Amino acid sequence: MKEFYISQDWYWLLIGAVVSYFFGCFNFAVLISKIKHDDIRHVGSGNPGAMNVSRRYGLKVGLINFLCDGLKGAIPVLAAHFIFRNYYFAGTQIIVSDFMRYFYAVFALLGHVFPVTMKFKGGKGISTAIGLLWCSVACEVWWFAFTGLALFILLFVYVGFTEWGSMGSLIGVAAFTIWQAVIYTLRYSQVLNNVFIITVFMLLLLINVLTWGAHHKNLYQLMAGEEHHTSLKKMLKKKRSK
Repeated sequence: MKEFYISQDWYWLLIGAVVSYFFGCFNFAVLISKIKHDDIRHVGSGNPGAMNVSRRYGLKVGLINFLCDGLKGAIPVLAAHFIFRNYYFAGTQIIVSDFMRYFYAVFALLGHVFPVTMKFKGGKGISTAIGLLWCSVACEVWWFAFTGLALFILLFVYVGFTEWGSMGSLIGVAAFTIWQAVIYTLRYSQVLNNVFIITVFMLLLLINVLTWGAHHKNLYQLMAGEEHHTSLKKMLKKKRSK
């Protein structure tokens, strides 16, 4: 293990933040809709994200969009893991990748939700958030990928029965976050007051603030009983755009 000095190696944070942000700016929903000679921003809810794509073009296309957006969060996480897994912060026992994974991931999520390439009007971040959270634990313990898959299937079933797509998505992000917060609490139980660990918890909170905040209109509609229902049956039957 090698030591990582913030005072000397700070440029890794800057480079990672910039690259992750612009990586997150690429919007697959817009690309898919253009391939279909459409503009997802002008149909349905107008949100350039996987859920609106699913409603417009069917569940199969929506899942492709979900996976692509998930990779926008997963790839920066994987990059941070492999670059910094053999480093620890100087004077501490904290592994640098445990911090950098979430630092890079947050900027990828910011790029998706507030892309400079789309006048800061992007998607709502669910797919990217789940991708980065899922990969954050699976890159360390491979069988956690299957635990994450089980959680995703449960959420899929929840949406299928309730037809509350937004709420199901937000519950998923919160569940993944709590899971990882527990892991970090156990891993660093002796140094929870360390600034890097506190920052990791703040980054996890920020991931939820960004995704829940992007869904504020959906939450208002849900409380008013006006939320648009997400019917998986209709998505499965849909073969082509109208």
